[in-house]
Amino acid sequence: MLTPRSFSHVGLSVPDLEKAVAFYTAVLGCYVVMRPTEIVENDTAIGRLCTAVFGRGWGHFWIAHLSTGDKIGIELFQFDRTRPRDGEWQYWRTGGPSHFCVQDPDIEGMVERIIAHGGKQRMPIQEFYPGEKPYRMVYCEDPFGNLVEIYTHSYELTYSAGSYS
Repeated sequence: MLTPRSFSHVGLSVPDLEKAVAFYTAVLGCYVVMRPTEIVENDTAIGRLCTAVFGRGWGHFWIAHLSTGDKIGIELFQFDRTRPRDGEWQYWRTGGPSHFCVQDPDIEGMVERIIAHGGKQRMPIQEFYPGEKPYRMVYCEDPFGNLVEIYTHSYELTYSAGSYS
């Protein structure tokens, strides 16, 4: 049986990199590992790597690397063609991550920070196991429409209790 691997990072495209860095540092307390940097399509090592990923014709983009308290990276991209999402998030659409989740025992405080920094709360805070365990969650959005889920407890504790019923 394969041993579970560690999670390294998540990459998010945003239409305003400076605003995204400000949001994720102020709201999640992320560390800036690499400040916003322009990457240009050329024959350098990073230029060739990006062409291998994006194909020819990407031109240039801006990137910043952040890190959470448990060393998980958030890689932020701003391409010239990056646009805010058109309309509401649609759960049935595929083609990328649907959300990412952070853990904060002060779930209300996290929601307040998200709203204060231009994000929004998508639903009321919910209990996973009402009357049994104090595990709570909520879905929010960053200012760019990326879904941010918040848990009060670890993933393992939340789901080890079994069924949702």
